[in-house]
Amino acid sequence: MSVDFPLKTLQLRTHIKPEGVLELSLAEVELEAPGSEEVVVRVEATPINPSDLGLLIGPADLSTARVSGSDERPVLTADISQAGMRAMGARMDKSLPVGNEGAGVVVAAGNSPEAQALLGKTVAILGGDMYTEYRKVHIAQCLALPDDATPRDGASCFVNPLTSLSFPETMKLEGHKALVHTAAASNLGQMLNKICIADGIDLVNIVRKPEQEEILRNIGAKYIVNSTSDTFMADLIDALAETGATLGFDAIGGGPLAGQILIAMEAAVNRTAKEYSRYGSAQHKQVYVYGRLDLSPTVLPAGVGMAWGCGGWLLTPFLQRIGSEGRDRLRQRVVRELKTTFASHYSQEISLRDVLNPEIARAYDAKATGEKFLINPTL
Repeated sequence: MSVDFPLKTLQLRTHIKPEGVLELSLAEVELEAPGSEEVVVRVEATPINPSDLGLLIGPADLSTARVSGSDERPVLTADISQAGMRAMGARMDKSLPVGNEGAGVVVAAGNSPEAQALLGKTVAILGGDMYTEYRKVHIAQCLALPDDATPRDGASCFVNPLTSLSFPETMKLEGHKALVHTAAASNLGQMLNKICIADGIDLVNIVRKPEQEEILRNIGAKYIVNSTSDTFMADLIDALAETGATLGFDAIGGGPLAGQILIAMEAAVNRTAKEYSRYGSAQHKQVYVYGRLDLSPTVLPAGVGMAWGCGGWLLTPFLQRIGSEGRDRLRQRVVRELKTTFASHYSQEISLRDVLNPEIARAYDAKATGEKFLINPTL
């Protein structure tokens, strides 16, 4: 077994305190030697995804963010409202590590042949606790990257790629024939468009800005509707009628959008109805909320008929649902198309200490289209 790694690693921690304060800090934690089927990875790239921000920032108001501590060990604090604190009972006064995924180089390996085969290799990891200098993981959590791939290339090869691949998989399993997606110009949305174009699946994209429409047109998207347009509902119904889409994935979560999608689906289905029914169409229409860019309540008005569903969707349970063979199939496609379909683009590369800078924190928490941050713990 190689032991070329430090005995301690610097790790980012998030801590919600009972007095209504979020505290982000860097902690030095012990790093144990890998077991037989484990490896130690020097983390060189790990993204800040929306799914990470829920744990990292939670309900904190970053307009109140301030920094204390030293240059080497800064501490960011921000206030949390009483309403926000009510949802934090389960994590109260616990210092938690953050970061769903990342990539780096294996610097130590256990004595099993499978672990030894990864020594010196660049790997991607879906293991949690990734905002750290070094991470010990089981080999099953690693994905060996091609020889010409860098940690930056592989940093985001799990959450967004597997999520975007899983939407069409869900569509097929549940008997739908086309898809709707919100926040469609995001990194994930662009991946989904490339997948659907390659696989011949109709996809209706919902965006909020003209520049987001242009991003999608440039990669070949056919159906694009703008939720801020005066003709949004008419445009959406037309696109749904043409594609027959009855399954939507909503990254926004709060507000009226999920309900508008269901209403538009019902209207599109009824365009070809042969007779009137007071209960609406018998065609099932489904919207899955998989993100919460809007934390307000989800509004589902009348007009959706009676054959519909609106619920949550998470990647991990879905991957469990399709089994090891299905998971391996999706992962291998990610490796094959790592630098094409599943290439991620980052607007800024920052250090672990930069994460605790209030100005930078407000920027990555804004979740703006085209503004994706990458943490490089070696900086």
